[in-house]
Amino acid sequence: MRFTATQIAEVTSGALVTDQPTGPDLVCDGVSIDSRTVGAGALFVPIVAERDGHEFIEQALLAGASAYLTSKDPIGGTAIVVDDTQRALAALGREARRRHAGPVIAITGSVGKTSVKDLAAAAIGSDLQVHASERSFNNELGVPLTLCNAPADTDVLIVEMGARGIGHIDDLCAIAEPTVGVVTWVGAVHTSEFGSIEAVARAKGELVQALPPTGTAVLNADSPEVAAMAEKSFAPVLTYGRGAMVSATGVELDDQLRPEFTVLVDGHRHRVTLPVHGVHHVSNALAAIAAAHAVGVPVDRAAIGLRSAAMSPWRMELHQAESGAQIINDAYNANAISTAAALQSLATLKAERRVAVLGVMAELGDRHDADHAAMTALARELGIEVIAYRELAYGPAPVSTLDEAVDALGRLGPGDAVLVKGSRVAGLEALADRLVTEL
Repeated sequence: MRFTATQIAEVTSGALVTDQPTGPDLVCDGVSIDSRTVGAGALFVPIVAERDGHEFIEQALLAGASAYLTSKDPIGGTAIVVDDTQRALAALGREARRRHAGPVIAITGSVGKTSVKDLAAAAIGSDLQVHASERSFNNELGVPLTLCNAPADTDVLIVEMGARGIGHIDDLCAIAEPTVGVVTWVGAVHTSEFGSIEAVARAKGELVQALPPTGTAVLNADSPEVAAMAEKSFAPVLTYGRGAMVSATGVELDDQLRPEFTVLVDGHRHRVTLPVHGVHHVSNALAAIAAAHAVGVPVDRAAIGLRSAAMSPWRMELHQAESGAQIINDAYNANAISTAAALQSLATLKAERRVAVLGVMAELGDRHDADHAAMTALARELGIEVIAYRELAYGPAPVSTLDEAVDALGRLGPGDAVLVKGSRVAGLEALADRLVTEL
């Protein structure tokens, strides 16, 4: 989305300072907070966090940024001086949303947000121009960035919304003003911040309550806490899951864990084939189809789009290693819900030996020990060996380095299948890459 320097100053209540001949008519195309990836002609927004983004303004200008926000003295070029750069970014996000005339789909939930976002973009993109959040850009920075970077011809915007506390999604909805809200699941995730599942449900439910009466709430009927949100919705409700308005039957998995199923919508049946791995993606695909239905995309067109869906990295990636072993890289994040799903997927792979290398499931609060022990018990029930990586709560003595994890796995071959799973802090994607390329 394009803004002139004057427009940026007006929207952010900032002061324009420039030594460029284009002056107030200078145009910025897109917004970036990262000087390493800033695009030519973009507006650079320095964020003050662990490092002060103001230190990288010069690099952003050298990389091609047209202008920058600053809460400090300008260093030349075209600057818009504001009181707070993060608040100014939010204001730009609200302006970008005001300019967008089409639907805005917001997606939240304890698990599955990014996968549903990716699948919804594919399903809707078969019929309409879609712009969606990059990777997991789902917070007070990612949401306005998604809005600001939408191309001018975008028909449907898709934003992912995360929350670390009550009121966070309310704040994001005030920026994005969604017309369709998808809630995937409510579970014991980030309970160290929320304290209880009830608090998680309250936080995720803020999305449903923010929808206008002309919108649509897309709710997972298989999650009791999500299904209960229908009572608080001012918008019509579209459910997905077992026995819901959008449901699946005849689910099959191929030898690469890719699901195929028949979706039922309004009495019509359509066969859906997914390029992603894991039976739990059937539920995610139903959410995507429901979201597409809510913005007017025919189900047969959505099914066509899903055939070529591209997922964000490190989520149930299934690789054939040079050793012949099958490696599942699901190392982007972990909680008890997603880890259980990954273990169950591993159990369905044809293999003589199945091993899960499990890193910490972070931010579980009082549930930490019990949830980790439950994953070990589930693995044992499924016939899966567990190698704990730097985490005592799983039970087995943990390994502490990637080399030790490799040694514990032993020599891998065509009869082996390995799952690599852990929260972001574990950094286990490095092990998955090593297993695929080196062993």
